[in-house]
Order: sequence, then structure tokens, then C-alpha cells
Amino acid sequence: MAASRVAPGMTAAANTLLAALTDDHRTRLLRRAARLDLSRGDLLHGPGDPVDYCYFPCGGAVAGYFIALEDRPAVEVATIGREGALGGIISREELPVFARSAVLASGTFVRLPLDELEAIRRNVPAVDRLFSRYADYFIAQLFQAIACNASHTIEQRLARWIGGLLDKTGDTTINLTQEQLGELIGVGRTYASRTLQRFRQDRIIDLRRGRLIVIDRIGLDSFACACNAALAAHFDGVPGHP
Repeated sequence: MAASRVAPGMTAAANTLLAALTDDHRTRLLRRAARLDLSRGDLLHGPGDPVDYCYFPCGGAVAGYFIALEDRPAVEVATIGREGALGGIISREELPVFARSAVLASGTFVRLPLDELEAIRRNVPAVDRLFSRYADYFIAQLFQAIACNASHTIEQRLARWIGGLLDKTGDTTINLTQEQLGELIGVGRTYASRTLQRFRQDRIIDLRRGRLIVIDRIGLDSFACACNAALAAHFDGVPGHP
């Protein structure tokens, strides 16, 4: 995991949360930050680890939180892209990690020592409010995911997840197998494959070896539930959101 210094101005364009800071606050916050180029599967935090760092996905980089279950592969419970950050946002202390966090889409991450974030939040109310608003959005994402998984069909959930990932990466290609996609949303490969083949027959997606390419976003959204739209509306409705 090679690290380099954060170039001035890079974060303002690449991460929405950091872009919402003033130039002075951003410079102060990132004085000990490092730029990392990470690949899919790279671990950010493991269960039981102390949270020493906060990670900001930049550009098309995406990470997720995963819960391991006894009898099946880990299930993804939250997806974070350039709109946010992972690590110490809600707990605000170096508490042991419960959920594993890892990279979903390769790209650049800014890694910030958590004590640096805590220091500026204690001393600068505007920064504290910004991260508190993001924490509210993150909790809303978890609530929405619980309701979605309990109420919506596999078809709706898979279309929602694919669309949500495209929004975060800005790309139309997802480098995951059908089995991996099924595992991420907590369904078996057979169910995921059956749904993806229907999308393919409707010319919504194309399937390649280890890749999924969306060719009709409007068609994909027609199958999705309204959970992503509900989250976006909530985020937009929070005063001063980034």
C-alpha cells in the first residue's frame, strides 16, 4: 500500500465531502493526509481493528462495509464513494471495528489520521457540523438498506445496487462476476444469474467474463426500487449538505 502526499486542490475536485470544506479548513485537515492508489479487495479496516485512519474515496473509487455470516460469504451493508468517508465518522473514537471495510472499485483514496479529524472537529464547529450531517446520511443509508432487503424483490435490489454503484464510479462497467454480485446483496448465484440474464435479454446490460456493462441505464432504473432516490432526496434536504 504505497502512500504519497496529497496534491493541493486534488481533494476538492475528487471528494464531495472534502469539497464542502473551506480552503483553509481543508488545508488544515489534510496536513497529515496521504494519497493511496488501492485495488478492489484491499482491506481498509478488519473486525476488531482499532480505527486509526479515516478514508475518503476520490473520483471513481468506491469502498464498502461487509458483515461476515457463519454459513455464507460476507454481505455488503453499505457502499461509500466520493460523496463520503469511512472510519470514525459516527463513533468519533478509536473503537474496535465491527464490520470489515474494503475497496469495491479501484482508485484513489485519501487516508487521514483519525486524531487529525477529531482535533479539527473539536475546534471548528463548521467542520463538526459537516461531518455530523454526513453521519446522518450514512445512518439513513443503513436504514434504507434494511427496509429494501426486507421488502423488495431480488430484481429490484440488484437493479438498485448496480445503479447506485454506477452513480458513485461514473462508469458503466462493473468488474464483478455474477456470483460476486449475488454475494454482495445476499442472494445465491442462481438467483443473481437468473436476474442478470433477464436484464441481458432486455438489452439493459451486457455480460462479459468477470464484467457487467450497463448499456441502457433508463431501462435498468425502470426495474429498480425507489430506495436510491429516497436517499438522494434526504441528502439534498439536509441544510448545508455537501
